Amino acid sequence: MKLRAVLFAAALTAACQPSLAAGETVLLAPPAARAAHEAPGLKTAVFAGGCFWGVEAVFSHVKGVTSAVSGFAGGSGAASYDQVSEGNTGKAEAVRVTYDPRVVRYDQLLQVFFSVVTDPTQLNRQGPDTGSQYRNALFPLGAEQRAVASAYVAQLKRANTWRAPIVTRIEGGGFYPAEGYHQDFAAKNPTHPYIVRWDAPKVSALKRYFPGLYQPGFRRG
Repeated sequence: MKLRAVLFAAALTAACQPSLAAGETVLLAPPAARAAHEAPGLKTAVFAGGCFWGVEAVFSHVKGVTSAVSGFAGGSGAASYDQVSEGNTGKAEAVRVTYDPRVVRYDQLLQVFFSVVTDPTQLNRQGPDTGSQYRNALFPLGAEQRAVASAYVAQLKRANTWRAPIVTRIEGGGFYPAEGYHQDFAAKNPTHPYIVRWDAPKVSALKRYFPGLYQPGFRRG
């Protein structure tokens, strides 16, 4: 379903578009029982949780995050947005997050991701967007991230926070940045119908549920 592509091409006055589907419910995930043990220095992590505009918007407001880049993860080789939107490249819309573990650890980013970024029970979709390119998945970079991610997903499954089974996948594969017009999209287009309907509420939820990690300024780039 290319609702987001249609909204992007449509005039911004199409205010009725965001009401096409019901809103997402925020469920606060528990803190990770297995904390990340990360060496000093900036680290990167890759998260796929549906439309990358919203994933990027949330992480760009997290303290300790120095960069959030929209792109594609999984599959093989680079691909364009149009190609990935066909749903047959094996790639997922994803965001590469660069962060300082002295300020925010990988396991804390995971808690934010599962709480306000994605619904881990939706298979190959998020909100109004459907297709394998909108799946929720983690792409650990290194043994420590993989161990933390695996432990946290198992913890969440035992906790039964969600009424439906968790379908989040842990995958491998490279990351490829998306076209320039997708970068910092929420900051550049705050009144876009899709941003207002689906992504701004996620940032508001971050501020409400994670006040210690929230930063008001949008970290661009």
